[in-house]
Amino acid sequence: MALQFPEIDPIIFSIGPLSVRWYGVMYLIGFAFAMWWANKESEKPNSGWTKEQVSDLLFYGMLGVILGGRIGYVLFYNFNKFLADPVTLFKVWEGGMSFHGGALGVITAIFVFAWRTNKSPLAVGDFVVPMVPVGLLAGRIGNFINGELWGRTTDVPWAFVFPTGGDEPRHPSQLYEAFFEGFVLFLILVWYRKHPRPAGSIAGLFLLGYGTFRFAIEYFREPDAHIGLYAGVISQGQILSLPMVIGGLGLMIWSHRRDAVRTA
Repeated sequence: MALQFPEIDPIIFSIGPLSVRWYGVMYLIGFAFAMWWANKESEKPNSGWTKEQVSDLLFYGMLGVILGGRIGYVLFYNFNKFLADPVTLFKVWEGGMSFHGGALGVITAIFVFAWRTNKSPLAVGDFVVPMVPVGLLAGRIGNFINGELWGRTTDVPWAFVFPTGGDEPRHPSQLYEAFFEGFVLFLILVWYRKHPRPAGSIAGLFLLGYGTFRFAIEYFREPDAHIGLYAGVISQGQILSLPMVIGGLGLMIWSHRRDAVRTA
């Protein structure tokens, strides 16, 4: 027994050669939320942020997500294809975005923005990360609608038979990621930042939380067919998530110790 995959056309509508897809709309939802959240935060007393700075930061962040996501996908998941045909990097119509590449792109954008505005990269990172989980939630729902990045075969009662996943029921791993990496992680960050925290600790918690959730959910997600599992046990996504777990935990410990020394 398996649930019937919902018949949702990935294309919302088309005008001539132009097609508006649900996946693209999900990206817009993520960016719209980030704009709303950042402007709301900047209006708080003594926020240290202006509307102009928020606008610039979001622009840098969007570039980081798009460029980093595409470059990361090609280098992390299709490197051999890139070596054979470097032009594949620009074939965006073939699809392919990597969260880990997008994360590196956003981190780069944070450092560039902090340098240009004389702000602390840690403070900018803490300002940015609460916006990210909602975009992740929307993006994973887009993956589900597209019927892509499905999970491993299973007999759980909530499994789906995906149109492109063969005849066997599979874990809806996209929805697992939407829930944990999106909804749950957002609630954790909102709860944690209710009280003053050392600079960098919120960003560290995001890295730790996302890396942990992604590593665990990879056990339910079908590995990329052209990569498979390394040594038969660990996926590419898990390998890329481990540095986030280690780096996030290290950043949290370092920021708290640094704050304790500074206030002692």
